[in-house]
Amino acid sequence: MLSKSTIVGAVIAVTIKAALAGANDYTFEPVKPELKKGNATVAVRLVHKPSGKSVADAVIIQTRMDMAPEGMAQMASPLTPQPGTEPGVYSFKTELPMEGRWLLSIAAKVQGEPETVVGKITYKVND
Repeated sequence: MLSKSTIVGAVIAVTIKAALAGANDYTFEPVKPELKKGNATVAVRLVHKPSGKSVADAVIIQTRMDMAPEGMAQMASPLTPQPGTEPGVYSFKTELPMEGRWLLSIAAKVQGEPETVVGKITYKVND
């Protein structure tokens, strides 16, 4: 038989673990890590790491596409949201005028999570 203090301790431990979960339980992954120069569709999948499942219905609150990995953060390209192709995949149209490494910075609100989920994905752009 479990004592009352053991049960209370277990409840507290579970509560603390749930409180510490938050934004770090999510990651953005590129659908395709390589893109072609010119008009491109950038697509990312938002994944809940503990379950491995895609997260649909997140609200994307910020995006930026630039060449920061090449030392040219001022070389930015606007992103236009596109309809999703599948649940948990978020797509954007953009113009990538030159080859190299481009960085997508993205932030989203996930239902039930108080923290903002932030991701940075580097894409290789070829001719």
